Formats: sequence, structure tokens, C-alpha cells
Amino acid sequence: MLAAAGLYAAAPVPNVTQIIQRSVEANDRDWRAAPDYNHFEQDRTAGGTKTYQVLMILGSPYRKLVAVNGNTLSPAERSEEQHKLDQEIARRRSESPAQRAARIANYRRGRQRDHQLMSQLVQAFNFRPLGRQRLGQHSVYVLKATPRPGYIPPNLETRVLTGMQGKLWIDTKTFQWVKVEAEVMHPVWIEGFLARVDPGTRFELEYAPVSHNVWLPTRFVMKSRAKILFVISHSEQADESYFGYSQAPVAAASASRNRAAGDLQGSVLLKRRFRLPGNSTRAAESAVINPIQWRTEYAENRSWIV
Repeated sequence: MLAAAGLYAAAPVPNVTQIIQRSVEANDRDWRAAPDYNHFEQDRTAGGTKTYQVLMILGSPYRKLVAVNGNTLSPAERSEEQHKLDQEIARRRSESPAQRAARIANYRRGRQRDHQLMSQLVQAFNFRPLGRQRLGQHSVYVLKATPRPGYIPPNLETRVLTGMQGKLWIDTKTFQWVKVEAEVMHPVWIEGFLARVDPGTRFELEYAPVSHNVWLPTRFVMKSRAKILFVISHSEQADESYFGYSQAPVAAASASRNRAAGDLQGSVLLKRRFRLPGNSTRAAESAVINPIQWRTEYAENRSWIV
């Protein structure tokens, strides 16, 4: 068995350039599809966990608290969170066109910035194949990433990549990213902020399939170390999990029309996520306790904020 495992790990790996190119194409498709999927998010801190229901309301997301430390909210707390949501919906509905445009533009800028950072990974590094292995349920290509000499970052956010190295785990069938790891190996100076990003800064990002051709994040872990004005130490960390993904009915209908037109990758312009029906507290609780059960019992029972 060990010999067989060794032969499997040593199996020939396709051309690295082709693997990277196909992974970029898959990652771009996933990024475009992401706003059309509903999900829950759980944030871990030293003080415990908080779980949110993420709602797309009139063009940008809103996070509604649904659980703390794995426990669903009390009736009074649920009422308070619903009141906050109702107020936010009313506020957004009363926005002027300029206010709404500014809010949506701010959301899109942040989304574009995050996507650019991930996309620049393939520009900032040289990749060396380490073979194939199993990662969970997936057969993956493992690639070692080291800084590419001469890489010029397009903005301040991507400058940190010049001091990083990492690994990519890429699914051998779909070429989607299964896992990404990157870590700062030497200090990176960001002159515009008079700051220095120090070794010890690292992040991990994991993905999983949510449909037959779309993979979305399931976990993000980040730890940063920096000095502001080269004197003041600053650290930050995040540990987030995402689950309960389901495609919005509007997006599903659009995908069906695209298939009929022969365009499996057609753009979905309506970016909406769900809110549970008005009296469906149990639905949110099921999502927190058992995401798989939630998808089975509640995926077809949704109302929409458009």
C-alpha cells in the first residue's frame, strides 16, 4: 500500500503554466458567481464565535447575527436583530440615487480589491510542482510558490506579495483552488503608509464545491504583523468559516436560460441573496446547528429583498 501511495504521489504532473492558467480561469468564474449564492458566516475570536446570516439588500450585503458561541439567540435578542434589519432595509429604501450608488460602489471596490489580491498571486510568484496528493476528498496538484524576480505590484495592497512565499493545492479535475497558503518571509515596506509588514504575517484560504462547476470559500484564516510609522506594532487576525451556500432562484433561472442559449458561463447580473421567511427563526437555528439539514429543509423556502 505504501508503495502504491508513493507511485501515486510521483505520477506525472501536467505543464505548470497550463495548470495555473486553467486555475485562473476557474477562479474568475467562481468570483463572478459568488454574489449569487446565499451563505452563513461564523467568525472566531479569542472571546468565542459569532454566526451571521449574510443578506444582499439592495446591492450590498448585510450581516444579521443569528448565534453566539454556537447558541441561537434568545427571543429578545432575535427581536432586536430583526429590528436592526428592518431599520437597515428602510434606510436603504429611502436612499437618494447618489447615496445608493456610493454604497454599492464601495462594496464593489472592496470585492474587486480582494479579487485582485488573489489574482495577483499567479503574477507575483513562480510555481514549482511538488507532485500530486489527496487533500480531503480531492485529488490535487501541489505547487510551491516563490517570489518572481522583477514582479511590479499594481498597488499598495499587492505589494505585500513581494515578500511572501506559499503553496497552492489545485483540484486535478476542475482546476479550482482547494487551498491557498502564503506567508511573509522578509519585511515588506509600504512607503505610502510609512508601514512595514513583518514575517509571521500569513493567510490560508480553503474552497469547496457548492455546485457542479462553482467552488466558494469555506474558511479564511489570517494573521498579520506590522509596524506603523516603523515604530508602533500592530497585529490583526481573523478566522472565518462559510457554510450553507445555496444558489438564488433568480440566478438559477438565469443559468438555465444561458444553458438554453449554449452559454454555460453567462453573466448573472442580478446579485441577490436571501432572507428567511418572516417567521422562520427555526430555519436560521437549523443552519447554525446543522448546515446540511438546513439546505435540505429550507433551501426552497425563501423570500427576497430586491
